[in-house]
Amino acid sequence: MAIIITDDCINCGACEVECPNTAIYEGAQDWRYSEGTSLEGNVTFPNGLLADADTFQKPISDEYYFIVPDKCTECKGFHEEPQCAAVCPVDCCVPDEDRIETDDQLLGKQKFMHPKD
Repeated sequence: MAIIITDDCINCGACEVECPNTAIYEGAQDWRYSEGTSLEGNVTFPNGLLADADTFQKPISDEYYFIVPDKCTECKGFHEEPQCAAVCPVDCCVPDEDRIETDDQLLGKQKFMHPKD
């Protein structure tokens, strides 16, 4: 499952620099699927999502840091545990119970975004 950041976030930014997928953004920041990945142009994600990787997307939160769920792999393929949760001083990086994914799905997403890693 993807990780989410709860509204307990204190906007310290510790999580953002730890994300190997560049899936974490400061509140109110526009973002792109291409940032921190090998994605470019029109892409179809393993879950069927169609997107232009180079087009700016609207922020998921205007108030605190957020994680783009389609870019989050829980650090699978990079680390043994989600790095955002490991460094969060207030424990607000938690599993998203509404977005359950298997290890194989998370690794597939990682390989899709980083095919040469």
